[in-house]
Amino acid sequence: MTRRFLFVLGSARRDGNSALLARRAAEQLPPDVEQRWIDLTAHRLPEFEDLRHDSDHVRPTGGTTALLLDATLAATDLVIVSPLYWYSVSAPTKRYLDHWAGWLRTPGLGFKATMAGRTLWGVTALAHEEPEVADPLVGTLNNSAAYMGMRFGGVLLGNGSKPGDVLRDTRALARAKTFFAQDAPLARFPYEAG
Repeated sequence: MTRRFLFVLGSARRDGNSALLARRAAEQLPPDVEQRWIDLTAHRLPEFEDLRHDSDHVRPTGGTTALLLDATLAATDLVIVSPLYWYSVSAPTKRYLDHWAGWLRTPGLGFKATMAGRTLWGVTALAHEEPEVADPLVGTLNNSAAYMGMRFGGVLLGNGSKPGDVLRDTRALARAKTFFAQDAPLARFPYEAG
């Protein structure tokens, strides 16, 4: 299967540090790897409505929700590009992940079965020097991948607050050169590790 990367940009800032770092990592992908970039600020999802005890979800046929669903289903590799906001993913990114709950319950879609075995990656910029403060964000992505039966390639962390700061983070830029080349193991919940 040809690899198809979907980069989901969740920053409130256009071309923010997380996106800059993701683009540096994406530059290393082979030319035959398809890349699609969707900015959640340009393609705003509606608030997620939990219908699981009321009625079935219906497959969206148009608009932003359908665009993101179709792009997600088509991707072999899904890259969540979100800055660290209050120690987790941004609100637009969380809303996107919330919509997964509806897609899981859409009759005939087979969302979980389709996503199983595919790879989830993360790219984030944070203002802290200590990478441990991003553990909640990493946990959100890892646990989401584990629930879906996906592989998890980890999170490429970069340091930056002001626009362009991450381009001075030499360790992050060096790691970006090989980030997508690594083998991504099947995601496991923390209680399964060991």
